[in-house]
Amino acid sequence: MTTPIDILIVDDRPENLLTLEHLLDSPELRIVRANSGQEALARLLDHDFALVLLDVQMPEMDGFETAELMRSNKRTRNIPIIFVTANHTERQHIFRGYDSGAVDYLFKPLDPQMLFCKVRIFLEIHRQRQALQAKTRELDARISELNMLQAELEKKNHQLQLLSSLDGLTGIPNRRQFDEMLGVEWNRMAREKLPLSLIILDVDHFKNYNDRYGHLAGDCCLRRVAESLDAMMRRPADMIARYGGEEFAAILPGTSIEGAQIVAESMRLTVAGLEIEHADSPVQSVVTVSLGISSVIPIPGCTSSDLIQAADQGLYQAKQAGRDRWVRADCVPVACKSPWS
Repeated sequence: MTTPIDILIVDDRPENLLTLEHLLDSPELRIVRANSGQEALARLLDHDFALVLLDVQMPEMDGFETAELMRSNKRTRNIPIIFVTANHTERQHIFRGYDSGAVDYLFKPLDPQMLFCKVRIFLEIHRQRQALQAKTRELDARISELNMLQAELEKKNHQLQLLSSLDGLTGIPNRRQFDEMLGVEWNRMAREKLPLSLIILDVDHFKNYNDRYGHLAGDCCLRRVAESLDAMMRRPADMIARYGGEEFAAILPGTSIEGAQIVAESMRLTVAGLEIEHADSPVQSVVTVSLGISSVIPIPGCTSSDLIQAADQGLYQAKQAGRDRWVRADCVPVACKSPWS
């Protein structure tokens, strides 16, 4: 069933209101009456009117004043007003009505057919406006839903990107993220002419650990080592990554070789300080690490792979020397020779 449309009729004479009400009698309309301009303004606060039929000649507040007050209110300024008047001879009178906000005129005595035709036009406009508002709300809701879906998609993409850059076992950056960040910091240090240090470390005799304690214990060991190393990264640009298997690598932008050596020694002591039992290690009775260090100011002719190779060479020498230690190695190409060597 269609909801009746509200129309406000305003006249200070009850007989005129009855006449209008009779002429407008229809199941599709709900007629609301007001006996004065003040009462009309009060009614406007309680209803969403499709149309106001407003008598011009009223005591205290006439139709012109009432219309002007309606137009000054944001809630009622767009409601169509048809003035009902017996004065249809003075053009100035009519023009004042349009200036006050009227959209049309009806003259007394009322012509039922004219009244019906004009009211029907504004009712159709009201229905179209309501349909447009409904479509607008539907569109706004759809846009809001799409925005929420877009935000959720971006969140999921961010999570996927984050997951793709983190090691699944330890939760620290993986080899892919390490390679990306090393390239970024290499270029940044080249521009700023600052040293870039790299530490590569390996858990000593990790195969023996897995063989004795099992792979689940081995995974737990790697997680604890990763957590302890990650906690040592104090600056935002510093990064520890799982380099592969039981190997880890730390990128230290703006850090000299002396600073990198201090960090490496702290790493060695921190891992040993975890006191993870390693009964089958020929080095110590707890898990230890060996570390290779290299540092360089990137210059033309030198690449980040040279720095990796140098740090890896230092790691190899640390293992050859008995493990549980760090060894510094300089970049091999002459163009990449460390200024601290």
